[in-house]
Amino acid sequence: MDQDRTGQTLVIFLSARTAVDDPGYAAAAEEIAALAARQPGYRGVESTRGLDGFGITISFWADAASALAWRSHPRHSEIRELGRGRWYESYEVIVAEATRGYRWPG
Repeated sequence: MDQDRTGQTLVIFLSARTAVDDPGYAAAAEEIAALAARQPGYRGVESTRGLDGFGITISFWADAASALAWRSHPRHSEIRELGRGRWYESYEVIVAEATRGYRWPG
């Protein structure tokens, strides 16, 4: 979290998990994170999930074209469909551009 994110495209993924197949979900999440990190324009990810199953994941991309290419990646599409059928009760995706930011090093 020590870099300037200004100008980057942020893909914000808000999700509510089911209680189904935690091992399968964990394996898919690990695979998708490794695959995303190898994509052109990938700049990082931050993620958290509460005990109630609500999660927030923000992936950072150099530009909107890179984020869109990731959305269209064949393996990402396959895992997304598995998620809809098995691991998520619901989700929302918000795409935004970082116009400014700051950090407290505390």
